[in-house]
Amino acid sequence: MSRLVDRFIKYVKVDTQSNPDSNTFPSTEKQKDLSNILVKELKAMGLNAFLDQDGYVYTKLDSNLKKKVPSVGFIAHVDTSPDAPGKDVSPRIIKNYDGSLIKLNDTYQMEPNQYPSLKKVIGEDIIVTNGETLLGADDKAGVAEIMEMVERLVENPSILHGDIYICFTPDEEIGNGADRFNYDWFKADFAYTADGSEVGGIEYENFNAASATITFTGKSIHPGSAKNKMINALHLAMEFHQMLPRFLDPAITEGYEGFNHLTSVKGLVEEATAKYIIRNHDMNLFKEQQKTFNQIGTYMNEKYGYNAVRVDIEDSYLNMYEIIKDHMYVIDYAVNATKKANLTPKFEAIRGGTDGARLTYGGLICPNLGTGAYHFHGRLEFASIHQMEKAVEVFTNIVKLIAE
Repeated sequence: MSRLVDRFIKYVKVDTQSNPDSNTFPSTEKQKDLSNILVKELKAMGLNAFLDQDGYVYTKLDSNLKKKVPSVGFIAHVDTSPDAPGKDVSPRIIKNYDGSLIKLNDTYQMEPNQYPSLKKVIGEDIIVTNGETLLGADDKAGVAEIMEMVERLVENPSILHGDIYICFTPDEEIGNGADRFNYDWFKADFAYTADGSEVGGIEYENFNAASATITFTGKSIHPGSAKNKMINALHLAMEFHQMLPRFLDPAITEGYEGFNHLTSVKGLVEEATAKYIIRNHDMNLFKEQQKTFNQIGTYMNEKYGYNAVRVDIEDSYLNMYEIIKDHMYVIDYAVNATKKANLTPKFEAIRGGTDGARLTYGGLICPNLGTGAYHFHGRLEFASIHQMEKAVEVFTNIVKLIAE
């Protein structure tokens, strides 16, 4: 196996799941297990790498040019999604994938007609799970590719480049990856997150995002004498959900269409809580969705005659396109680097978000690049070795082009 593949497999075997219910930062200490490995490997390359108290890995590869050029950053996250099991990952390599059904185990399998991403990797070596866990390619593919790029640049000083800043963040999967990012240390003029899917993908549009917590207060009375008295908080939650627009269910949306996604409901007769994520690329429609949540809450409170529903909405991140559109030279570098790798650049609006969106609004222009991995956040996740190698080539081409 190549060094890149060895590196990737080593990383995915480290359990780094983040925890949305944690009050610590990072949300899980085990994320630092991989972060410490990365620091050790970077130091072995001769770089001054460090892990800060908040779980961020930082390092810098100094320019080997005699002239000044823009400095660039590359960023990936070490945590994996809590949406599927992430411990004891057992990756398997399928050589020269022939386009047939892939059986991961007795329960999980992938067939190309159902999962068309598989058609993009026919003839390539791919890495899959055993169906018991996610793979962790989101975002350890990006981590491995950045590490490989750095090591190749260290080994080949004839490759000219300006200052290159590197950061590996925690807790991206739970929306906190940029919370404690050190902008004062990370002095890149612009950066790229390596956190996309198909290699050649260049993403600089994402959802405007908010989270909503709806608290329902019921009136609990013994069911034997509940007639005309009981108000079940769980029923209130169901009533609220049924009044949301049917066609904003994420299961029937795509492209630039927004959605309201119910992520959890829990509670008892007296009190229940429902959590949603609200998404839309269009800011006006995004605001309308939030308005609908509040209107439903007001209607239900008037209907029941007391404060039965409390709606709390908090913005998570905004569409980075609104800023990047005035700095398209950053996209031009990525486009030209992709073409130089004999790939066709692909542009797609992210139906989600990355650290890059929040970093962009924090003052660091930061679009997203493809890593060659697919089916994130689940047991069907896989990565193409060929595309991962191409991603390293694209990243390296970016630093070469900046140096010209």
